[in-house]
Amino acid sequence: MPVRWLIAAVASVGAGVMAVPMMLGSDPPVFEARHAGAAEASSCKAERKANLDFTLEDMHGARVRLSEYKGRPILLNYWATWCGPCKVEIPIFNELYAKYKDQGLVIVGISVDDDGPTLREFVKTMPMSYPVLLAAGEEDVLEAAGPVYGYPTSFYIDRRGAVCGRHIGLGTKESFETAIKALL
Repeated sequence: MPVRWLIAAVASVGAGVMAVPMMLGSDPPVFEARHAGAAEASSCKAERKANLDFTLEDMHGARVRLSEYKGRPILLNYWATWCGPCKVEIPIFNELYAKYKDQGLVIVGISVDDDGPTLREFVKTMPMSYPVLLAAGEEDVLEAAGPVYGYPTSFYIDRRGAVCGRHIGLGTKESFETAIKALL
């Protein structure tokens, strides 16, 4: 009997965690299929603009303005080194960044929990080929593209700076690639 109670408790907590984003509001609009020959700058129907007016340090102490990426499609990923699903996504982002950076894509990792030295040690075992910025203690950065309810959370921002979509939790290579292609 105690095993049943344990299973029921775990299932209840899991259902509660999954329901939180739904209770707090819906995700930004998803992408609309592009039509061949469309002259639109983006297929995104979002009205919310990302706030890229932040300057953060990278893991080496260099100051980076998020506004430097305006005019380029951005996958903005909020993550933490203690987050298992975040670690699963890093190799996916490395691969997608290598594949699409020449088409203008920028993947920006926003580390929410570490300082530079800690992050540099982490990257020795888990290489990251895309820009990674430090946001520990920078609560306003968590609202740059929309609310962050958990980690990992990724936002898709088009060339106009519109937030076109959000993914909460572990994503697949296929889902990220579909969203990236819609931004390009």
